[in-house]
Amino acid sequence: MRREHRSGAEIEAQIQAQISAARDQIEATRARVNKRTGRNMAAAIGIALVLGGALLASLLWVKTLFMVFAVVLIGFALYELASALRFAGRDVPRVPLVLLGCAILPVTWYFGAAGMWWSTLGAVAIVGIVRLVELADPSTRTGRGDVFADITAGALCIAYVAVLGGFTVLLTAQDGGHWWILAMIVMTTVIDTGALAVGVWLGKHKLAPRISPGKTWEGLLGGAAFAVAAGIPLSIWMLGQEWWFGLILAALLAVSATVGDLAESLIKRDLGIKDIGSFLPGHGGFLDRLDSILPSAVVMMALFQVTHA
Repeated sequence: MRREHRSGAEIEAQIQAQISAARDQIEATRARVNKRTGRNMAAAIGIALVLGGALLASLLWVKTLFMVFAVVLIGFALYELASALRFAGRDVPRVPLVLLGCAILPVTWYFGAAGMWWSTLGAVAIVGIVRLVELADPSTRTGRGDVFADITAGALCIAYVAVLGGFTVLLTAQDGGHWWILAMIVMTTVIDTGALAVGVWLGKHKLAPRISPGKTWEGLLGGAAFAVAAGIPLSIWMLGQEWWFGLILAALLAVSATVGDLAESLIKRDLGIKDIGSFLPGHGGFLDRLDSILPSAVVMMALFQVTHA
């Protein structure tokens, strides 16, 4: 009886040791992936699922909800970028910038492209005027060059985040445009995921080491390959286009998503920060999640116009 009891204890100890070793191996693998990608992947996946669910609900249930959803995302992204610029020494009026930048999206929704451009001009002008009015306070008075740089920084925030975000709303408002936005978001997600996965495991040759040291040519090619695999079926079944349209879609979005990612990396490098914001665990900030989508929305709007001319 004692021998059987010892044997059972030895088996239990061996099982516990195997479980502990497997757990340690999983943790070590996760740590290597997190170190290579520069993010907490478990948190990143969780946040992505939540945002993805909200996105699908807004696009497939009531399209107007997508405009509201986009206003929230753009508002956070504007606040993050304006805060980062202020941290870098630029006096950007955050409150009027966020409010006026967000206003561009509903104006675009209801009044189309003309509404977008007029509201953009108004937002840039008002933010600039607010900065000039602030000069009445002696503590905000700086040199002429600094004031011009502050106004330019505010215009950059509006043009980069609000206007490009407005293209997502403009496209969604079109008849059937929500399918094009959904396809674009699926494609950019696939491109980012493919580039990340291939770059982590096979990446050796740096794409733009001075701008984004983690990006590689292998990752870019991997993202493009994933884009082709997703673009062809999406073009046929979701967009109602020929199969070859998927190749064009994949090529253009692979470029726009990469350019958007590199553009944000360039801003972060110039500001000397790792992430624009920290609202989203594992992602950094909202702008870190929108960087590929914003320029891709312009490309998608152009393709929509060409195919529906």
